[in-house]
Amino acid sequence: MTEIVELTTDAEFRASYPVMHELRPHLSEAEYLTLLHDMVENHGYRLFALYDDGKIMALAGIEIMVTLYFGRTVHVHELITTESGRSKGYGRKLLGYMDEFARANGCKVVWLTSAVHRLDAHRFYEQHMGYERVAYVFREVVEGK
Repeated sequence: MTEIVELTTDAEFRASYPVMHELRPHLSEAEYLTLLHDMVENHGYRLFALYDDGKIMALAGIEIMVTLYFGRTVHVHELITTESGRSKGYGRKLLGYMDEFARANGCKVVWLTSAVHRLDAHRFYEQHMGYERVAYVFREVVEGK
């Protein structure tokens, strides 16, 4: 049986690390926990887990934002399903939950960013979830410049 739960405790955050590490392999557990606590405490970040039979199979890291482009929104910063849990409907359930969460919190749009090389994820968002591609994200690394 699946359930979706917001993670709020340090123990839950620690338990989520192996799943998040599949998406963010550059982060050690210590770095992950430090950044996660900062984001939760200072930036409104929230982390949701989809459990199946007591095991975390998918995560969604989100933030409620207000932008001039979208208005009040839910921005999905991270969405990951474990390698072993792909194609089992977990991502669909978690994004469906984000839609409900958005409506319950007065948000008009759910949006996400996805790395350019994640073509399977793009197909999933567009073909299975009905998302539309509306922008590109650009970055400049200024550290060490």
